[in-house]
Amino acid sequence: MAELTFFIGKGGVGKTSVSAAYAVHKAMTHPRAAVLLLSTDPAHSLADVFERRFTGRATAVPLPKGKLFAWQVNAHQQFRKFLDTYQEELLDTIERGSLFSRDDIKPLLDTALPGMAEVAGLLAIEQALRSRRYTHIVVDTAPFGHTLRMFELPEQFQRLLNFFALAGSRDQILAEHFGGKSRARPPRFLEEWRSLLLRVSNALAKSAQLYLVTTPERFALNESLRCVQEMASGSPALAVAAVVLNRAVLRGSCRACRGRAAEARRARSLLERRFPRLYIGQDSGSPILGCEDLARFGAHVFAGKPLRPHVTPPRTPDLKLQAAQWPALDCPLSLVMGKGGVGKTTVASALAFRARRESEATVTICSVDPAPSLDDIFRQPVGDQPEPVLGDPGLRACEMDAALGYSAWVRRLRDQIDAALSSEHSGVHVDVSFERQLFSALLDIVPPGVDEVLAVFRIMDLLGDGAKRVVIDMAPTGHALELLRMPERMAHWARLLLKTLAAHRTLALARDVAVEVAEFGQRARELAAWLADKKRARLWLVMLPEALPDRETERLSRSLRGLRLPVAGLFINRVLFPRDIEGCARCRRARRWQLATLKKLRGGSIYLIRNFPAEIAGRPGLRLFTSELWRLA
Repeated sequence: MAELTFFIGKGGVGKTSVSAAYAVHKAMTHPRAAVLLLSTDPAHSLADVFERRFTGRATAVPLPKGKLFAWQVNAHQQFRKFLDTYQEELLDTIERGSLFSRDDIKPLLDTALPGMAEVAGLLAIEQALRSRRYTHIVVDTAPFGHTLRMFELPEQFQRLLNFFALAGSRDQILAEHFGGKSRARPPRFLEEWRSLLLRVSNALAKSAQLYLVTTPERFALNESLRCVQEMASGSPALAVAAVVLNRAVLRGSCRACRGRAAEARRARSLLERRFPRLYIGQDSGSPILGCEDLARFGAHVFAGKPLRPHVTPPRTPDLKLQAAQWPALDCPLSLVMGKGGVGKTTVASALAFRARRESEATVTICSVDPAPSLDDIFRQPVGDQPEPVLGDPGLRACEMDAALGYSAWVRRLRDQIDAALSSEHSGVHVDVSFERQLFSALLDIVPPGVDEVLAVFRIMDLLGDGAKRVVIDMAPTGHALELLRMPERMAHWARLLLKTLAAHRTLALARDVAVEVAEFGQRARELAAWLADKKRARLWLVMLPEALPDRETERLSRSLRGLRLPVAGLFINRVLFPRDIEGCARCRRARRWQLATLKKLRGGSIYLIRNFPAEIAGRPGLRLFTSELWRLA
């Protein structure tokens, strides 16, 4: 079996660059081996790193020596290909054996299956393993929260199979109930899907090794260690084989670099004590783009060779800036989005902090990111319920435990429906039992992102009369977009739940459950209306002045325009100013790369945030962070 290596980490720590460098290094040092680099992140950037165009299939990458292939998994395309093989058999089976028609189920297959991006990633990995074409398979994953979901997905996918098996088995259940024996065999597609699931589960359990990528900053390091603990206690339990401490500054000539070098020393000491292998990736101040750069960086990280910086771009005229005020939150709901690691949480916290200082209104900041870090920003525990932070009762924060909230909602509905459709209450026959099972199975196949949307529903409840202000710290780009596309999917899923209850609407408890499910669908539509109304909701984007975040932010902007969602403005975070980098060759080189990126920005409300060498945390950090803001003149 091929060697299977996953690169995992918080968004923005450089997983794509590190995994690509590892794959190039592996291919060039093992020229007889075939290496596949596969990305399961919905917000792909492999093509950006290699400066090449990739299609939705494995593509050969030319190297001086060795065989390397790259595959940016197109989740929709991969999933459709998988479903198209079995769709007709699946629809026929369900239509013959349940109360659902093909018109009921087909939209579920088209839009609302659980974790399509994660399922597509597992399908691609299984396909690559089954092909036996590759000696090494290197996986560049999505940010932490959604990667954890991918590792848990075999269990979730099993629940999906259980739903399809149950939905097509009404005749069989009736025959067994009345004393007969059913001769029906499970449909072919279920047997094949279960076989596929077993192969993936075995591969993850037996041959997968995890490389954790982190940076020395306290936020990234703390989140990485929390997620490692979660993986070790999960199902399956996963252990980290090695750590890459990326973007490490080893020595400094300016205040910022001296601070970063001290951070790197502390992080290195901690990681060496906790993990069996530690690799160091030095930050030279230049981006890593193209095969030549990746080969050099791979040799530096994984073979310990010195890192030579990329050629500095041509000089460009300096920026003309003008001082600006932090924007007021002039509508009830603000959502902060961007690629992982660009400072979304810091900017969201700053918007809430500044709004509270300038207004008497209550301001609440909530994170729906599966890997939140508000507790690091406010230097105090932040839980599932809004609580005051920084000693201010009018500034509240919470990290919504979305999965826990969904589980509680499901448990309440299931208890109600069990009581409503039990023989004790209704005195009816096996149809009731079957429909109760079907309802329960539907609750188990949660549409992707429904747990985060339930958190957003809770946040909307906090708005009250509209005089309050709520700021949402979103998940990284790919999964934030899935959430924004969610209302339509949720409304259809709610309709399927209602159909299982329709025959029993004369039962009082069944009616109560039906009302709650119907309200769920209605709230999904209300959320869509809120997001599209710039008087009630605004989107703020955050990026870094670097090549890869710049390209991903451009793609995000196009997607938001396609969804007709209003964007209030763009924050460019961690901009190096001349006064902060005197005498530092690394920072001067980094600033010239930043200028090359910033010169391409056009139009709209664009705000620049200076790079602060000190950590932004607590009241002093947020006061410093919000003390200045700049715009391009």
